[in-house]
Amino acid sequence: MQDRHRVMPLRRHHFRIPLTVFAWTFIMLQPAVFLDKDGTLLDDVPYNIDPALMRLAPGAREALALLGASPFALFVISNQPGVALGMFARSALKDVEAQLHRWFAECGATLSGAYWCPHHPDGTVPPYNVGCDCRKPGSGLLLRAARAHGIDLAHSWFIGDILDDVEAGNRAGCRTVLLDNGHETEWIEGPLRVPFARAADLHAAAQLILRDDGASRTAPLNAEATR
Repeated sequence: MQDRHRVMPLRRHHFRIPLTVFAWTFIMLQPAVFLDKDGTLLDDVPYNIDPALMRLAPGAREALALLGASPFALFVISNQPGVALGMFARSALKDVEAQLHRWFAECGATLSGAYWCPHHPDGTVPPYNVGCDCRKPGSGLLLRAARAHGIDLAHSWFIGDILDDVEAGNRAGCRTVLLDNGHETEWIEGPLRVPFARAADLHAAAQLILRDDGASRTAPLNAEATR
């Protein structure tokens, strides 16, 4: 007869916790510098998608050399309405991106990604002839890059030459630098269109960012980074 009062051995219970829980617990988000393309990184030539005609803007090589030696990931963020307007195919942007990768590498930097908005509400080419949240001054492209690459937007920067760039960066929760190179002509003001700082060119902007990197951060206005 079995002993009814025999103590049964304890069973080990294996609780499986998804790896993603631990991964997100210990992951370190990386800060980034987002760069507008035309008028900031490159000379401002509207609708130019020919790599042979692309030219780095004054101060761009020096800026890439500085930023390439920093802890910041580097991205290009650009409206490309020429796709929606029928001026070039979206596939043409692959050659543009390839040229950018080459230039970054020549300067000792790495281009982590190029994000394009091909839309325009007045376009003629579907499905791009629509409104969207990725066209600057919207923050969609920055948020997409941040999700894909684990970017800490609160410690990131967006450099552009017009206030639409400033607004996009502020909406995403970045600090922003406006280049005073004469490309902003409308000056439509608003609380989200105030840059954190101004600089003469991309080199000066990069110096400002690296100088300020250890300083206290200003809370972003109406950040959309948590959307």
